[in-house]
Amino acid sequence: MEAQQASPDSSSEECTVLEALPGKGTALICSQHKGKVSALYCLACENPVCVDCMNGEHAEHPTDSLENIVDQHLAALQDRVDSAKNRLPQIREAVQCLRDILQQLNSQRSSIEEDIHSSFSELHKTLDTRKSVLLMELEVTYGLKQKVLQAQLDTLLQEEAAINYNCSLTGEALDGGNKAVILQTHKDVGERLSDLASQGLPLQPEENDQLDLMMEIEGLRKSIHNLGTIVTTNAVASQTEVSGDGLEQCVVGQLATVIISTRDKSGGLCKTGNAIISAEVCTPGGSVADGEIVDLKNGTYEFQYTVKKEGNFSLALRLYDQHIKGSPFQLKVTSSPDDSSPTTTAANSPGSRSRQKGVRRGGSLFSTPKKKVNPIEDDLIFRIGTKGRNKGEFTNLQGVAACSEGKILIADSNNQCVQIFSNTGEFHSRFGVRGRSPGQLQRPTGVAVHPNGDIIIADYDNKWVSIFSSEGKYKAKLGSGRLMGPKGVSVDQNGHVIVVDNKACTVFIFQPSGKLVTKFGSRGNGDRQFAGPHFAAVNNNNEIIITDFHNHSVKVFNADGEFLLKFGSNGEGNGQFNAPTGVAVDVNGNIIVADWGNSRIQVFDGSGSFLSYINTAADPLYGPQGLALTSDGHVVVADSGNHCFKVYRYLQ
Repeated sequence: MEAQQASPDSSSEECTVLEALPGKGTALICSQHKGKVSALYCLACENPVCVDCMNGEHAEHPTDSLENIVDQHLAALQDRVDSAKNRLPQIREAVQCLRDILQQLNSQRSSIEEDIHSSFSELHKTLDTRKSVLLMELEVTYGLKQKVLQAQLDTLLQEEAAINYNCSLTGEALDGGNKAVILQTHKDVGERLSDLASQGLPLQPEENDQLDLMMEIEGLRKSIHNLGTIVTTNAVASQTEVSGDGLEQCVVGQLATVIISTRDKSGGLCKTGNAIISAEVCTPGGSVADGEIVDLKNGTYEFQYTVKKEGNFSLALRLYDQHIKGSPFQLKVTSSPDDSSPTTTAANSPGSRSRQKGVRRGGSLFSTPKKKVNPIEDDLIFRIGTKGRNKGEFTNLQGVAACSEGKILIADSNNQCVQIFSNTGEFHSRFGVRGRSPGQLQRPTGVAVHPNGDIIIADYDNKWVSIFSSEGKYKAKLGSGRLMGPKGVSVDQNGHVIVVDNKACTVFIFQPSGKLVTKFGSRGNGDRQFAGPHFAAVNNNNEIIITDFHNHSVKVFNADGEFLLKFGSNGEGNGQFNAPTGVAVDVNGNIIVADWGNSRIQVFDGSGSFLSYINTAADPLYGPQGLALTSDGHVVVADSGNHCFKVYRYLQ
């Protein structure tokens, strides 16, 4: 009987049953034709077949060598495995990012929960205090009124009793009719009765009975009903967009503006503000300026900046620490509008928008970190550093501290470490590991030394302050969940840690244990407000001195955060600032201020009156940041734009 031909869609199940041939290893046999090796592959049925199969139902089906097909499948599977594995680093990175965000979210929730409990506990205490005051005020007021009325009542009762007594006594004498008794009574009582009858008495009330309570309960209830708001947005960096002339052209010395429009995961425009956005304008060597971001409160933000030098710059815009779509942007800055052209390109996506940052001074950098003595007669004693990542080299150094043991500490921001030198400039040590876990540094910007020797570091990107031992061993962190962008740190005379939160425009004061003592300040240009505050110092009166970067002023507060005084205005004259940064106080209470935009150091007395400059003419500063007084009385400053620190003579 002739075998019926099978169609390509009717592949026989028997041909799919494969068995290993005894004694022939991995060779495949066809279960339909026992003992026959399946050396071919039916392309129509997608099954291995033997020669007998090809003479039968697979006679007209296309075939290929089984070995070739296996090799093709093997190669295809390997390619797919490789493609799948190539996604793993991206997935792991995304997983870590999400874990970090979740950890931060949880930390924020815990912190806010603590703040809510603390705030309402304080409100309860305030209400209880007010209740006690009102009750005390009631008792005092009542007591005064009651005393007056009771005294008046007692006087009248005494007079009433005296009249009744003397009248009764006289009545008895009259009723008896005894002449001698009447004469004696008249002598003893008559004059007294006359006095009682004519004596002036307080017959009208000398007080009133009014005791009322006025309580504006309704207004208070409304205030309490609206008390507190949980602030957040749904904005994500991958959907947020940037536009504006500041991405298309930039001219030296002219204000440039970019518009940031926040969007949610679906691309929808966000309608509210309060998103956490950061901006950096920088050269390839690192950040040299912070930009001013204005929240328009409608989901849109403006970033305004001015570049003082021609060249190629980079603008990094981040939303919640994630690069906004297209960031970082590249921009060519020219000297005139005619030279500008829309040559902006995004480093990560062609044809996207651009970005930029403040300028760094080139030249005059030494090739080694060895101390260089100043050849010109000015106040410079020596400088240390050049751009790099080795010991004694820096990339965007920020904060500076000095300790009584004769050491200088430098927060090397873009190298994620702290470097320690002697007062004479010899390298001592360095510590710091890049990362976002406790004990690691992501962007150290401020450094201070506690009286117990601990090293305190403000970590701008990790949003906390880390505490290390004098040997660089991690001990603890504080401010996590509260801080948004800590820039500078200092220590007051009580051993409390003062943190200048650049993003939140707030000064926090913590115990070393992490307990919040107090906080003050908000965004604005008022006496108790800041716009991008940078660093802090403490004088002998335990007063806190803050540099207010974008308000171009220095402000002084007492230890409780009460405003005392401010000085400075925007400009280039004596006592004026173009964005002050580092600050220190000498033993006489004089205040030394690094003037970032004017690239100079000014000295003021304790009341804010201008005294002098430190002569920096021989090797000019470029964007000075942190500043401190060494134990031997010199001024050390982080010359951020030149990637070095300099030590100057200072006559106190």
